[in-house]
Amino acid sequence: MKSRLVASAAISALVLLGATGCTFISPQSTKIEYSASDGVNISDSDGPLDVRNAFIVANEDGSVGNFIGAVVNPTLDKATLTITVAGLEPIEVPVAAGKTISFGTADEEPLRIDDLDTMPGATIEIHFQSGDGAGTKADVPVLDGTLPYYADLVPTEKAKPTAEPTPEPVPTDTAAPAPTE
Repeated sequence: MKSRLVASAAISALVLLGATGCTFISPQSTKIEYSASDGVNISDSDGPLDVRNAFIVANEDGSVGNFIGAVVNPTLDKATLTITVAGLEPIEVPVAAGKTISFGTADEEPLRIDDLDTMPGATIEIHFQSGDGAGTKADVPVLDGTLPYYADLVPTEKAKPTAEPTPEPVPTDTAAPAPTE
């Protein structure tokens, strides 16, 4: 009877170990850092600023895009982030000390990128630089407005400047007044 009890306890221990033992050799998923949305996180080890959930929402032909994301300044000093897309003028974003700027929200408009030349569904390499560091490059996803929560972020055409109408000459009476008697 004692041997049955010992055997039963041994089998129970093996079943318990077999059912839970895999957690000893598997990595813990909650410790793996990842972007929890469609964008990417960019951390520059040389610079003070971080970029969170960065992506671009482009129009249908990929000619114009809106940069969406948050720029975080965890330091006690004001800093500037320079965002550079190859072949285009850099965009500079000043960020106050201890502040976060979230582009594409009710508080901040997205950053417009004209001449983007990248179709939705692709990625585009963007260089992010802050402080004295060399910066870092990241492949940023380009999305479209198919999903309802991105529909309002699709860039619209800029209003084309209308030429002011040329004023028409107004005839004036320049004749000398008639003599009075």
